[in-house]
Amino acid sequence: MSISSPRDEATIAVRERVYSDASRAAAWGLGVNLALMVAKLAGAALTGSAALVADAVNSIGDVTSAVAVRVALYVAQLDEDDDHPYGHTKAESIAGLGVALLVVFSAVVLSVETTRRLFDGLTAPGAWAGWIAAGCAVTKEAIYRYTRRAATRLGSSALRSAAWDHRSDAIGSAVVAGSLLIAPHTGAAAAYIDSIAALGVCLFLVVTGCRIFAATAREMMDQQADPETVSLARRAAMHVDGVADVEKLRVRKSGLEYFIEIHVQVDGTLTVDQGHLIGHQVKDRLLLEMPRVRDVHVHIEPHHDVTGPN
Repeated sequence: MSISSPRDEATIAVRERVYSDASRAAAWGLGVNLALMVAKLAGAALTGSAALVADAVNSIGDVTSAVAVRVALYVAQLDEDDDHPYGHTKAESIAGLGVALLVVFSAVVLSVETTRRLFDGLTAPGAWAGWIAAGCAVTKEAIYRYTRRAATRLGSSALRSAAWDHRSDAIGSAVVAGSLLIAPHTGAAAAYIDSIAALGVCLFLVVTGCRIFAATAREMMDQQADPETVSLARRAAMHVDGVADVEKLRVRKSGLEYFIEIHVQVDGTLTVDQGHLIGHQVKDRLLLEMPRVRDVHVHIEPHHDVTGPN
């Protein structure tokens, strides 16, 4: 029994608010990343800083990521159709995989180019490069805190990953700022410090991209949901009259929503109609108590008292 059960207005509102808040957080991230990308590219052009170029490439990846998330959130809300009976919720995960690969590829290409420049004639960047990077670091830390609060409020792993992406950018920009502000006081080594800082940012980008890819890939492979969500589903099912036990429970995350497959045990002497009714009650309760659950598949198993009379 997997045909969607009716939901009340409260649970529908919660589901819609999750997507609305996630989209708003993604929009803020897009706006900030666009502004930072322009600032870093302009700063790199004016100062000749390779580290700022590396940081700007990071922002380009962030802009692409924010756009992809916005589009994916729109697609994920589309209803089921004949070709997609489970909905479109995995659109967000697909976008995440693409963005992670883009980040890693861009970082590798830029690190190769920066390494090549180490063997050419290098010049130390202007002092303004460090201050631009410092301003970017402060801005990124602010958007990290905003996104983290939204992720905590919504329980969104997608926004949580985005928040840590912002934090990693803030750390990367801070490293660049520190390196470039110290560089003028290091004499002949100043030009090399800039390129070394750029390589450090590239390495950081590769690690971040691989981390995002691994987390998204686990979701795409239908990894069991977090223990708290699984426990909540189990408790909700056990509170339904007639449920003797939960034999099997699988909860998989798909984008911002969940799908549940649950096997519940009922009195083996009940009629098929009675067991079927209990199954529907289990499904209805899960959908009402867990608004982010997209659908529930309930399987009925017979439960027999094996202890018997003493």
